[in-house]
Parts: sequence; C-alpha cells; structure tokens
Amino acid sequence: MIDLHIHILPGFDDGAGDLEEALTMARRACDDGISAVVATPHVITGLYSPSKEKILAAVGRFNDILHDNGIPLDILPGSEYRLEPDLPERATRGELLTLNDTGRYLLVELPAAFFPSYTKRVVYELLLRGIVPVIAHPERNAAFIKDPSLLHDLVARGALVQVTAGSVTGLFGSSAAGAAKVFLEHGCAHFIASDAHSSRGRVPVLSPAVREVEKILGEERARDVIHLNQQLAVKGENVPVSGLVDIKPARRGLLSRLLSK
Repeated sequence: MIDLHIHILPGFDDGAGDLEEALTMARRACDDGISAVVATPHVITGLYSPSKEKILAAVGRFNDILHDNGIPLDILPGSEYRLEPDLPERATRGELLTLNDTGRYLLVELPAAFFPSYTKRVVYELLLRGIVPVIAHPERNAAFIKDPSLLHDLVARGALVQVTAGSVTGLFGSSAAGAAKVFLEHGCAHFIASDAHSSRGRVPVLSPAVREVEKILGEERARDVIHLNQQLAVKGENVPVSGLVDIKPARRGLLSRLLSK
C-alpha cells in the first residue's frame, strides 16, 4: 500500500517531533503493509512555511537514514497546503510541491470550520495550470459535513478527494465517519490515507480502514481508493473518476437523511 498523506518528516510541523519518532512511525507503517508514503508537511502562511527545496532535501536525507536502519519504506516528497487565495500564482512561480513532485496532484486542506469564498476560484485556476487539487480530509470539515453537495461540486469540476483512514474507522467521531461513508458511496472519495502525525493516536496504519471501505464499496471498487489510485497519483498519471452520484444541496439535516437511507 501507498500512504499519500503523512506527517513523518521530523521537526517540520505538528507531526513527528524528532528522528526517533519518525523512525518509529516508519516501522509502524511497514508493519501494516505500507511500502511507500508521501511525506506531506503542512504549508500554512504564517505558521509553517517550509520551501519546496527544503522538503526535497529532507526527504532525501530521511530515505538514507531509513536505508541505514534497514527499514524498507520509501519516502516520496509532497506537502499539504492550506487552501489560500494565492496558490495558483505560487504554482506559476514553481513554488508548490505536488505529490511525488510530478507536477500533477496537489494536496490541499480547507480550514476545519468553513468553506472559503475563494475555494471554487482557486480550484479552477489550479486546474487551468494542469494541477489537480486533492482535497484533504473533507469529512472533518464542518461545511462539508453540513452540506456534502459542496464537495460533490468540487469533484464535478475536476478536484479529487482524500478521506482519512481514522475517519472511516470512527477515530474522529460519528460525524466524520458518517460523512466519509456518504462521500465514498457517492463517488466523492478517491484516496484513503492515514494523515498520521505520530506513532500513537493518529498512526500510519491503513488496514483497519481498508476492511471498512470494502464493506461500503465492495472489494472491486475499494481496490481503486486503496491501491490503484495511489499508484497512479505518485506516477503523475490520470486518476479516473467514476461512479459520481448526485448530491442535492442541503437545506437542513441532509447528512442525516442520506445516512438513514
């Protein structure tokens, strides 16, 4: 398996605090059957601002350390960008680090509590530049939980979506679990990733979520969001979108009605 979203580079953000913790996370990932991860440190203006070059250099050093310690995990470069109005301009200047630095897929997160007014514009302008936004953990965003059609609209426009493994298994509560299920059932989720921050709590483990996704989608469809799409993304190849089911805009209690069906 490939984990597309993990905060494993030591000292970059609120993930692994030191090298020992990063190595423990790497061993934990290997024990779960994960063969490669995309290191995705936060990039948030005014809070975390590592450059593309700094992340690439750190990934190279960490791969060497893993090899020296006999840990069979490949670290690929990436970042998790806060969705900010100037992302398209930063992309034009070559400042953004896409998943595995292929120039194709960009992991972005929205603020947890709301849907910024500039979201659709930024998504559109990134797509115009040939960069596909991958929306990180929307099932933990209050606006998407309240109105899943907002996410459906972004997918219909060309964005892709990453759901967190812990949300599927209930780690983040019933609202996140319910939203994740709705997004999977309606074709609005294309990747499962750990979003791990440590070796305990939010851990680099995917297999429990794999079993839950197979229950929701069946083994054949689950294979895409667990295995195939990740392989395509790290190669910069086209990730097919299929099975998109319409979600009407919410008035009140849409998520509850969807879950009750």
